[in-house]
Amino acid sequence: MSVERFDPRAITPGLNAAVVAELLVAAERSGEDNFGLLDERITELARVARQDGGSDWVAVAETLEDADLEKLIRLFTVAERLPGWEAGAKSPVIPLARQLKKRGRYPEALTAWIKSQTDNRFLPYGSLMDRL
Repeated sequence: MSVERFDPRAITPGLNAAVVAELLVAAERSGEDNFGLLDERITELARVARQDGGSDWVAVAETLEDADLEKLIRLFTVAERLPGWEAGAKSPVIPLARQLKKRGRYPEALTAWIKSQTDNRFLPYGSLMDRL
């Protein structure tokens, strides 16, 4: 029998305004290595880089300005290269893009840009099974 050790870093950070603000700052640093994030923070933020596990990107998308939605779409598209940020059909890009489309503000060239930046076949549309 073994006793597990408590690791406070294992607690999933909630997706809140502070985290979204931090991700928006990271999006502005797209030219920097790892978006200017420290390795430890990359690991911590990987938990919110998916539309599951307590991260409700659909709700967040409804509260953001169009420009911020696009910034986060670009961030999460490229950030899938970071360790632990691979999201497949659970990528936040999907609900963020849906919100822009719903508003009629989705840029024409954005899909081509997304496809040129990632191998994630689910971006930006999501899984067909999720849309049925």
